[in-house]
Amino acid sequence: MNNNDWDLGSKSKKTQKKSTAEEAILVGVGIGDQKDHITQEYLDELEFLAKTAGAQTVRRFSQRLPHPDTRFYVGKGKAEEIQDYIERHPEIDLVIFDDDLSAKQMGILEKMFERKIIDRTTLILDIFASRAQTAQAKTQVELAQMQYLLPRLRGLWSHLERQRGGIGMRGPGEKEIETDRRIVRDKISKLKKKLEKIDQQSRTRRKSRGDFIKVALVGYTNAGKSTLMNLLTKANVFAEDKLFATLDTTVRKVVWDAMPFLLSDTVGFIRKLPHHLVESFKSTLDEVNEADILLHVVDVSHPQYESHMATVRQTLESLGAAETPTLIVLNKSDLYEKSTFDPYLEEEVKAELTSDLLEKVERQSGQKAILVSAFHGTNVDLLRNSMKSHISDLYQKKYPYRIKQW
Repeated sequence: MNNNDWDLGSKSKKTQKKSTAEEAILVGVGIGDQKDHITQEYLDELEFLAKTAGAQTVRRFSQRLPHPDTRFYVGKGKAEEIQDYIERHPEIDLVIFDDDLSAKQMGILEKMFERKIIDRTTLILDIFASRAQTAQAKTQVELAQMQYLLPRLRGLWSHLERQRGGIGMRGPGEKEIETDRRIVRDKISKLKKKLEKIDQQSRTRRKSRGDFIKVALVGYTNAGKSTLMNLLTKANVFAEDKLFATLDTTVRKVVWDAMPFLLSDTVGFIRKLPHHLVESFKSTLDEVNEADILLHVVDVSHPQYESHMATVRQTLESLGAAETPTLIVLNKSDLYEKSTFDPYLEEEVKAELTSDLLEKVERQSGQKAILVSAFHGTNVDLLRNSMKSHISDLYQKKYPYRIKQW
């Protein structure tokens, strides 16, 4: 067995757990010179996504290739190895690939494995669909799903809801796949019009907020943005140790020492975030574009926190918000210290190592960094004071007349 292929303890039908969670196989491919440990880190994240969606991972397969196979995505030998494993473990419900698959690849793999095949984008869209609460979020997710589905249609009517009757629906000699595409295009057009109306209402709401300094929380998914939001505002924003716990933007008015400002929590970013999803959620992410200050929340306890920071920076650049003044909040300091420091380490040494961490982040990002624990409230006063200083300076520049009203 390949060292990169991990068996996570699948069970037979007779001894299968009582949980109704679907059992899944994960498949990742390291393209070109991508290191094996990077591929495994991507699979770690894919496993967390699968868990968030309600699936239990029982086996992981990985392989390094110069480029994905046009038929199986993995090599033929690896595909046969996965097929053999599935035949020996009939309890497997689905196979999840860490990259996007073409309609051709999905068709071949479904026929070969006789199991449901989904890719990373489909999994993320499914999570978004289950988490969407407002009409705006639901419409945004549905639009992204339709845009993703359009080039992957295979003429299966089960993929669609028939919106119209059959008589007169199809032209002379028109194939079902062409009819499918027309239905999806019509659906996309309707969703875009619906979303435009909702976006207009959102823009009107934003304009009505008055001349307040706006602060937006941004960061990698599950970095602790919602927990920090609750701590700073005493709001009751949903927070959970799962990816994309928050989809709908929450905005709260906060007043510190008679100084008011608006604080918003936004959807978390992630590596390989589906393009259609970013496009659909552009209106929701307008909160980021219109912010005067960004609080970039980072889970500093995560082994790949630097990679997560880079992903957030790239996403901010794509949104046109890369130049917005930013304060980096290194969150989960309690977990960082637990995983990094020896329990018998002297306090002076801990302080020195913590100082080195902050200097490193500030040097690499060019932005001020503060180490906090939103869960325990550690260093939150330090964060508040830094935010107050930034917000006060911005009021002096943008809305000096507001200060006189306080």
